[in-house]
Amino acid sequence: MDKILVTGGAGFLGSHLCEKLLADGRDVLCVDNFFTGSKQNIAHLTGKPYFELVRHDITFPLYVEVDRIFNLACPASPVHYQFDPVQTTKTSVHGAINMLGLAKRVKARILQASTSEVYGDPEVHPQTEDYWGRVNPIGPRSCYDEGKRCAETLFFDYHRQHQLEIKVARIFNTYGPRMHPNDGRVVSNFIVQALGNQDITLYGDGTQTRSFCYVDDLIDALIRLMDTPAEFTGPVNLGNPVEISMVTLAEKILALTGSKSKLTFKPLPPDDPRQRQPDIALARKVLDWKPSTALDDGLRATVQYFKTLLA
Repeated sequence: MDKILVTGGAGFLGSHLCEKLLADGRDVLCVDNFFTGSKQNIAHLTGKPYFELVRHDITFPLYVEVDRIFNLACPASPVHYQFDPVQTTKTSVHGAINMLGLAKRVKARILQASTSEVYGDPEVHPQTEDYWGRVNPIGPRSCYDEGKRCAETLFFDYHRQHQLEIKVARIFNTYGPRMHPNDGRVVSNFIVQALGNQDITLYGDGTQTRSFCYVDDLIDALIRLMDTPAEFTGPVNLGNPVEISMVTLAEKILALTGSKSKLTFKPLPPDDPRQRQPDIALARKVLDWKPSTALDDGLRATVQYFKTLLA
């Protein structure tokens, strides 16, 4: 049985990944420093015979014996990654170096959870993997955007220099149960505000678009990517190509919650992308994958989660 390390394993995506790996009969080592991760996310997994939890910050070296590594550790919402931007960059860069060093030592295959933010505010739409991006290197989002870009550089240099087996996933907006209620992301923001009958905050004129992938679909894609032949490294876009405006998303959530909330508009934050949509042709071809959860169904499950959490 392979021993699989999941860094950031108590976070939103990490906890779902640990859960799915255990359900598939894998031996899972979950590592998290609990900056944005939560013990509540993995409480139902503790006590299972093939689940192990270690509190650790990957900006420091980790000495364990594993066969595969999913490197998901990094705050991923602007509220959290801008709280301590220097630490965010360290997590992406020093964390990547430490996990790649571990993979090199134990000869493990390693997957990097990169992000659509490597494309910045894109001039190409939808975004394909061969697009190099349009990123501000000195803005308030740069700690995350450039940190993830540098991590990709490190992964490919370790692959070329040390023949390390790498996989790079560029993850687009993902939502679902176990999102942090105060992470500032649009789905959780809108749902929490709607359930509290508070004004729903939109930035700009609300016509900017995003594409939302339900968490179960994304986890399926990550596992498929890890299991691809060694010669396939990625990067590969993982997300839902169905594009939706922020106003339409807010209206959907108002309808699902029966909320009395009103829409309010604030100025657009600096460097906030106007459009974000993945081209997933490569994922369809290599992973035989596409999202299967309709937005309304995923939002319904997410609303129910937040109702229970906030109650």
